[in-house]
Amino acid sequence: MSIKKVAVIGAGTMGSGIAGQVANAGIEVWLLDLPGDDNPNALAERGLERLHDPNQPGLISKEAESFIHLGNTRDDFDQLADCDWVAEAVVERLDIKKDLYQRLDAVCHANAIITSNTSTIPIRLLVEDMPGPFRRRFAITHFFNPVRFMRLLELVRGENTDDAVIELLADFCEQQLGKGVVRCLDTPGFLGNRVGVFAIQCALQAAFELGLNPLEADAIFGRPMGIPKTGVFGLYDLIGIDLMSDVVQSLVNILPESDPFHAEAARIPLMAQMIANGQTGNKQGQGFYRDAESGREVLNLDSSEYHDAPRLNLPIADKAERQGVKHLLDDDNLYGQFAWRVLSRTLSYAASLIPEVGDDPVGIDDAMKLGYNWIKGPFELIDEIGADAFIAKLGADQLPIPEFLAEAAGSSFYRVENNKLQARRHGDIWQAIERPAGVIRFNEKRQTLQPRNSCTVASWFDLDGIALVEFHSKANALDADSMAILDDALIQVEAEGLRGLIVHNDAQHFSCGVNLQAVRNFFLQEDMDGLDRFLQDFQNTVHRMQTASFPVVAAPVGLSIGGGFEVVLHARQVICHANSVTGLVESLVGVVPGGGGCKETLYRWIELLQCGDDISDACWKAFMNLGYGKTATSPIIAKRQAMLRPHDRFVINRDRILGEAIKAIDDASGQVPFERPSLSMPGRPLFEEMVKWLEDSRDKGVFMPHDVNVGSEMARIVTGGDIEPGTVWKEQDFYDAERRSFLTLVATAATRERINSMLDAGAPVRN
Repeated sequence: MSIKKVAVIGAGTMGSGIAGQVANAGIEVWLLDLPGDDNPNALAERGLERLHDPNQPGLISKEAESFIHLGNTRDDFDQLADCDWVAEAVVERLDIKKDLYQRLDAVCHANAIITSNTSTIPIRLLVEDMPGPFRRRFAITHFFNPVRFMRLLELVRGENTDDAVIELLADFCEQQLGKGVVRCLDTPGFLGNRVGVFAIQCALQAAFELGLNPLEADAIFGRPMGIPKTGVFGLYDLIGIDLMSDVVQSLVNILPESDPFHAEAARIPLMAQMIANGQTGNKQGQGFYRDAESGREVLNLDSSEYHDAPRLNLPIADKAERQGVKHLLDDDNLYGQFAWRVLSRTLSYAASLIPEVGDDPVGIDDAMKLGYNWIKGPFELIDEIGADAFIAKLGADQLPIPEFLAEAAGSSFYRVENNKLQARRHGDIWQAIERPAGVIRFNEKRQTLQPRNSCTVASWFDLDGIALVEFHSKANALDADSMAILDDALIQVEAEGLRGLIVHNDAQHFSCGVNLQAVRNFFLQEDMDGLDRFLQDFQNTVHRMQTASFPVVAAPVGLSIGGGFEVVLHARQVICHANSVTGLVESLVGVVPGGGGCKETLYRWIELLQCGDDISDACWKAFMNLGYGKTATSPIIAKRQAMLRPHDRFVINRDRILGEAIKAIDDASGQVPFERPSLSMPGRPLFEEMVKWLEDSRDKGVFMPHDVNVGSEMARIVTGGDIEPGTVWKEQDFYDAERRSFLTLVATAATRERINSMLDAGAPVRN
């Protein structure tokens, strides 16, 4: 059996998200909800609208929407008769779910799989009134919000669920919906929420107990711990303080009284008052944080008043983010106490769940990485701290040491044996980590390799005869050392006859651009010659990628913007994730792309528009893309914006990108070499037309004065600037023009102000 038609019952946030991801996979899906009074499909239509959120679009393209059919459970229930999978995502009330299952059993065909998205009701209760055949094809598929972007799917079987049903769901959700499938036992909260909400509550309670304000708590319970920068208070605002409180209460209701979660779930009077006041977070415009005319404000937890929220620079946080979480525990000050309070309880709690929720740490670690975007899971964090050091510190504080943690004394939870990564199982048993065929996570593969060349910001590895370059700086920002590693890999592939080169990493983002601090260091020292040499080295390296005689594949995930996207632009083939975000955003900080980005944008628009001899239309397209700093939120949109070429492709499961990149190296027939012919430039007339458009837009209040300066340099590059029409430019002329414009802008006070603001305040100024 295969899944060719799907239905989702319940068009709320989760139901619409599930339907959207099914549509993203190119599979027909019906989205049903209760009938409305005036418009029967009103609730389903509202669900579809949720997928159009510009900040988190649930669909990868307009075409994907065509796979979604809207309806209601009164008029369209017969559509379920030939559905192969029906996913229930209705309100968490057992009686409503049971009534729905009776209707589904009467309509759906005998092999149709039925699942629930619940995380609070055990399967045995959901299906206790259903006949045996229904129970055998029933499971829980617990997605995480937002469904398109969160990688975790918790797959839970019931006592009677057929093995074939579980295998089909696992394969379908992993390969076609792009999920990291973690198989869970039917235990309260499963894995992700059981540990994730516990960690959040630990951080919340610790902040109130120790008197930390939201800025301080979020600065520690964030990137320094390998957790998203929203922190704890920011996450409460993002989810909704009222909704998050409901999640906590649901776990209180289903967890046994002996569970340590109850100690972290105590009611906080201030938060109850905030909910009563409507201060429930981002959806209401105010929670622990709010945006004001003067900028972001933070709530004083003592006075309940808002005040300015300056950007904190905590040395302990910076050190931990750069060197590892264990450095948070080296300090006995307030921040170190907070970190230990959170980590000691969270990591111990995770260890205490073995073997209740499973026999090994992999499922819990996967759940936290895929469902909560942690860089490392709890057991990986214990290994980083050191199991013995962690146990000793727990003992010194007279804290309990779970049995599974004690088993790791003198050892670890993960190790490499016979060139394979193994995980410790309950009972002091080691077992190799096995992933589905085609799934390769480089963060696991890396542990079995030694880099051929490495520095603090990048490394390259010999991956069975293929050079793999990995950026691993903060936000994977690029500097001279990053490019030196890439350049060395390119040289060695040629010298040693390796099969090709892949640029890839397993971080949240491929690269957020050139390291602005490095640029600031150049202008603080007034070293424009040094900056020019850096830009020239960058250009030379990406040009070597472009002209290599061997296959070169960029395999990006997450953000590939600015200089990071310039690296992607010069690969002979791109294999990216369906959620990849791409674009050249340099205009926001007052510079132009200086690593071949302007050049490539123009050439690609020429190819897409098939311009012929008159490239004026392509010049305008490139000018608009670059000037507005446009980004594409999916590869499909990127192709329309000339950011990817027709032979570039995407993969819906990011864990399969590296495997596909390796295949592309071995089958280089799909790669298209770069041929960048000389161009007859439109020159002065078009350049002056663009500058006039910029000035008119400034006079109308659309642009700020420095936007005109930056835009004029963009126009100068893509038209040739103040040259005669018909002047022929070679590819090198574009590289040179980019460097001249970059240096010209960096010399201005306005660009320096933008760069300083981005580095010091986290956002550029409009000037």
